[in-house]
Amino acid sequence: MRLLPRLFLISGWLISVAAFANPATPPSAGTHDLRVMTFNVRYSEADDGINAWPKRRDLMVQVIRREHPDILGTQELLLPQADYLQKHLPGYTWFGRGRNGNEIDQNDNEHMGVFYDKARLKVLESGNFWLSDTPDKPGSIGAGQVMPRMVTWAQFQDLRSGKRFYYYDTHFPYQDGAAAEAVRERCAQQILQRLARLPASAPFILTGDFNTTPDSATHAALTRELRDARTSAPQREGPDATFHDFTGNATKRIDWILYRGMTAGHVRTITTHQGKVYPSDHFPVVADFSW
Repeated sequence: MRLLPRLFLISGWLISVAAFANPATPPSAGTHDLRVMTFNVRYSEADDGINAWPKRRDLMVQVIRREHPDILGTQELLLPQADYLQKHLPGYTWFGRGRNGNEIDQNDNEHMGVFYDKARLKVLESGNFWLSDTPDKPGSIGAGQVMPRMVTWAQFQDLRSGKRFYYYDTHFPYQDGAAAEAVRERCAQQILQRLARLPASAPFILTGDFNTTPDSATHAALTRELRDARTSAPQREGPDATFHDFTGNATKRIDWILYRGMTAGHVRTITTHQGKVYPSDHFPVVADFSW
């Protein structure tokens, strides 16, 4: 664990203390072709005490800047959070639509916001679909769901290599029990149906908070077509589990990066914090890929 120093001037003395705990330094830019991060950012309206959004947002910015992903797929992102991240992440821009199908409901309109480095990637096409029986109807709710669930997607071009690939970002329903798992599995099947429409040779990446674990039917369905970066990469750092509820002690691996048509080299779970303050109640996950 690496400690980054902070300097304070106290009574004329310059004193260094640990500012925040962090895992090992990420690989350099030359060791990968594409760096992807998935990050449930925890919506900003929640009453989270010392982990309320204004108290953790700068730490989140530090984490993202340090990892410098080419693509950052978020979940639970509200527009004020998107605006803050956009302002404090030079070189990045983002796209996405509120799950309710509009931009009016500020407090309950989660975005699967996709941030990307404009110097590295170009969006060729993008869009959204809802995980329902009417996927092209904004705000539609699928059977067994209590709120709209969706996918924000894009076809990107890597400006260095010219390679093109598809990227999906999502957030599956969170309820417990067998019925809820069946709903998540239907969501997975809908994504796989869309995947089947894409060219078989096209590289593809899916990120998200899937609200279920790798031993689930949902994970099994998705990994019949896709690989799980956490289990397939030769280099892995940090804990497997990602949801920690602002405790630092993660209990479930529900945040995944799945892919095909590429090679995963290094995957890490980022556990950065400042004392009891964490960037989110989920640890972000970062994967480095090569073509």
